[in-house]
Amino acid sequence: MNKVVKSFALSVLLLTFSSCDVLNSAAGTLLETPSENEGARRLTNEEVIAGLKEALTVGIRNAVDVTAVTNGFLENSEIKIPFPESANAMKEKAMEWGLDSQVEKVVTTLNRAAEDAAKEAAPIFIQAIKNMTVQDGFAILKGGEGAATDFLRKNTTNELIVVFAPKVQTSIEKVKLTEYWEPVAKRYNQAMIFTGGEKVDTDLNKYVTERAIDGLFAMVEKEENLIRKDPTARVTDLLERVFGSLSK
Repeated sequence: MNKVVKSFALSVLLLTFSSCDVLNSAAGTLLETPSENEGARRLTNEEVIAGLKEALTVGIRNAVDVTAVTNGFLENSEIKIPFPESANAMKEKAMEWGLDSQVEKVVTTLNRAAEDAAKEAAPIFIQAIKNMTVQDGFAILKGGEGAATDFLRKNTTNELIVVFAPKVQTSIEKVKLTEYWEPVAKRYNQAMIFTGGEKVDTDLNKYVTERAIDGLFAMVEKEENLIRKDPTARVTDLLERVFGSLSK
């Protein structure tokens, strides 16, 4: 995504989430008090929510684009998928065996699978936004930090899991994750037979699916909470009408 498009998306999002005082005005005062501009008319609830949906749609596409690219997960310390925590003992043993590069390849391919799967998220998020009711929209406007993310989490998580699971499996095969993971896991599990230690699960599909979805929501929530504080540009007629009077 080039800088112009990113700037456009950010401008729309900045407008939408603004500060709590501005959002409360958008949710209440704006509807109750007609604009002082000659010929202006009072906005309907539906128009205010249409503006919110418009901005959310652009923002979600931007958030997905940030993650669904090479290194979108791997080089983002906030959402990078680590070596499975449940297999830390295996990781330590692999390092003792001199398999450092193999461990690093596992981490890299875990994140490549998530980046590949993240491409499937945008249509699911956007459909949830399209299905948003007026009541949902005003709850988001008045709900404070994380309200939009909570709405999306509640209305998309199950579908994301259903769609992501097979996509992650395909992605795991595509990036050849099992070629790096299974040899280490099998060697470790064989060692556990003699030591009586706990074996590790060799299936990474569920782990990558859950972490990929968590990473997407983390990015959406971070962006939402930051953007609530800084209203800026109005880039469409609808958004100008919805929010234009707030600065007067």
